[in-house]
Amino acid sequence: MNAENVKSQMRKGILEYCILLLLKKEAAYTSDIIQKLQEARLIVVEGTLYPLLTRLKNGELLSYRWVESTQGPPRKYYSLTEKGEAFLVELESSWQELNNTINHLKNI
Repeated sequence: MNAENVKSQMRKGILEYCILLLLKKEAAYTSDIIQKLQEARLIVVEGTLYPLLTRLKNGELLSYRWVESTQGPPRKYYSLTEKGEAFLVELESSWQELNNTINHLKNI
């Protein structure tokens, strides 16, 4: 069994949650999202992020607006919708339950 494969699957599993957490604080441009995820040591490439953002938008969890840029074309800034905020509350609850379960298992 390859530990790197398992770690990769774990990161993929929490990526949506992490993106929603970031966008809860403020709207963000794709490269800003990537930078913040990388700062948190969650390595993500654009090829992974764009389809995920599209899926979240199609699920009505995110919306976006175009903002003119002083350098280059307009930028698409993503933000949470009301449905996205409610979904994030559910994910936060699930994360807490998982965290409690893992901590319990570590201590038995």
